Amino acid sequence: MPKVEITNQIKYIGADDKEIRLFEGQYHVPNGMSYNSYLIKDEKNVVMDTIDKNVSEQWLNNLEEQLNGETVDYLVISHLEPDHAYNIGVLAKRYPEMKIVGNAITFNMLPKFFTIENLEQRKVVVKEGDTLNIGKHTLQFFMAPMVHWPEVMVTYEQSEKILFSADGFGKFGTLDTEEDWTCEARRYYFGIVGKYGVQVQALLKKATNLDIQMICPLHGPILKENLSYYISKYDVWSSYEPEEEGILIACSSIYGNTLEATKKLANMLEEKGNKKVVLTNLVTDDMAEAGEDAFRYSKLIVASSSYNAGLFPPMEHFLNYLKERNYQKRKVAIIENGSWAPSAGKVMKNILQEMKDIDIIEPIITIQSTLKEQNIKEMEELVDKMGGE
Repeated sequence: MPKVEITNQIKYIGADDKEIRLFEGQYHVPNGMSYNSYLIKDEKNVVMDTIDKNVSEQWLNNLEEQLNGETVDYLVISHLEPDHAYNIGVLAKRYPEMKIVGNAITFNMLPKFFTIENLEQRKVVVKEGDTLNIGKHTLQFFMAPMVHWPEVMVTYEQSEKILFSADGFGKFGTLDTEEDWTCEARRYYFGIVGKYGVQVQALLKKATNLDIQMICPLHGPILKENLSYYISKYDVWSSYEPEEEGILIACSSIYGNTLEATKKLANMLEEKGNKKVVLTNLVTDDMAEAGEDAFRYSKLIVASSSYNAGLFPPMEHFLNYLKERNYQKRKVAIIENGSWAPSAGKVMKNILQEMKDIDIIEPIITIQSTLKEQNIKEMEELVDKMGGE
């Protein structure tokens, strides 16, 4: 069990999964994944969410150790996704007198996952702003629909000023992983929550009215210091504004000729004075990290081979990944490659035009097999249009 200190009466009972390699079957997590759960010990004992099935045994052991023979009076369900809710049924059977706290949508969805004996008598339905007093602690509930499921809610503990933020402010990696919070939190946010920026903005407005001294998410470290930094990151990310000036070049190359062209372009951009130029090879690099960088920087250049009279699949995947997450407010340039019938540029442009506030730089640069002098001149013009820093 990770050594995590919350407060004297609020205990960490989560666990790290160091064996997992793909979170949600798609996100690479080389440093594993933390699943956070909390126990509030007071006149009434409250469990804040359960945990993923892969670490169930550790979670149950942690819970029993902290209870020290006492019972569980309430289970608060912030989010029904199985990585946090798998053990609801187990807990309900183990503590048959335990009340279950959720909102109306929670209890509409709960029977789809579990059959819980006497659920009607055990459920405590809360709505926006409702409170639950358990002794010295008072829990207040705020709805966070579509951040990132419809039943999500967050809980504010009034006496110790702690926000239990569900998936908000989470990150990839285990709790004992030493790494920068921002990079993996950004990749997590845009991969999982990114589509719902409007809903995150609504939740942030609620949070501004609370005196928050600590944030306890369902994934990642407990945030105790410099909370304004983390909140400001979420404000930028959820408003879809660029986090910093820079250019991502996303390349999808079959045999390497398109990739060589983008390497040349990256050098030209740097020589022009662009201090941050990132080149990602969509064929080999992590898609979620490429998406993270697209949202991080202010400009994007997409370069792809043509394929089957359309677009090489890694680029199509990348652009649809961005579109699904409401990519917007960016300047984008297009480079295509095709030996006899270039088709990638048109497809890329069509996908980009379906997004909001995308400024497409014309014209599309067309390479036919390998880079020619004319292409270099066109790239020089593109560099000028992208501008230096």
